[in-house]
Formats: sequence, structure tokens, C-alpha cells
Amino acid sequence: MSTRSNVAPSTLGVDFVEGGLVVQYLDGRETFYHGPPKPVTESLRTPPGKHVHVLVTDPDGVEGVMTYVNDRDTHDGILETTGVGRVMLEADDEEELFPGVTVTTEAYSIRVEADLEVVDGRVFVFAEDEMSEHAYELVDRDYEGTAGRDADDSTTGSEA
Repeated sequence: MSTRSNVAPSTLGVDFVEGGLVVQYLDGRETFYHGPPKPVTESLRTPPGKHVHVLVTDPDGVEGVMTYVNDRDTHDGILETTGVGRVMLEADDEEELFPGVTVTTEAYSIRVEADLEVVDGRVFVFAEDEMSEHAYELVDRDYEGTAGRDADDSTTGSEA
């Protein structure tokens, strides 16, 4: 397998629909992410070994940028034609995906943190493999119904 490199994302269309959200790629294709996303306050550690996709939308949620974290399967050319970005992290590495949104490797998991005072929009994290799909939205601590919840307690362990 050839080495993979970082690829800058392009702006993509986003559509919230019943049961999830649709991301519209530059090449005309679409992908559906099951939802609704689970609200998690400001920081999330994904389940280990999952494919992690981070979507940061504009305040209206009609467009955004999608970045795959540590994706070793998709060729650079495919990412470039779809508009999806990629960041490759080493062990204990950290990268700012978007102003206010940082990803860090933690063993076989990825930690996604959002400073929602900096982000002018919404932050979604999708963690999936052949067995399960997880959808999250990073929200402020004062988000109704989630104040004071510890993200690690709600996202580690097995979810199906």
C-alpha cells in the first residue's frame, strides 16, 4: 500500500434529513450519515479502531468541510475529486482541522475537541466500521439536556 498524505478539504453541501444528514460531494455523489447525532459536550473520544470523519458546518448547516482522520484506504485523487480532506496523525499527535477543532490520537481512539466559542457553526463526528455507526455533535456545556455530562463516560465502552 502506498503512503497516504494530508489532503485539504473543500466546501461541501450538507442537508439535514429525517434520520440523519446527507453530505454532497463535489463529484455529485452523496453519503448518508445515520442520526440523529448524540450531543456530547465539547470533547469526544471515539470508540477504538473506528473510521473517524469530522464535519464542521456553517451556522445554518447548509455547507461544511469534511475531514477523514487517519484514513489509509482512500486514494488522494479520490479525496480531491470528492472534496473530502484527510489528516494523518502519528501516535500522540495533534492537529487543528479547522479553527477551534482539534484532533488527537489516543491509543486506538481519536479525541476530537471543539472550542465552540471559536467555531462559527456545528461540529459533527462520525465513527464507524463494518459492525457499527456512531454519530455525535459536539455542543456547549450549556446545551439543553447535556450540562455537565462527561463525554468520556458516554462514549467509551461498546455502543451498537
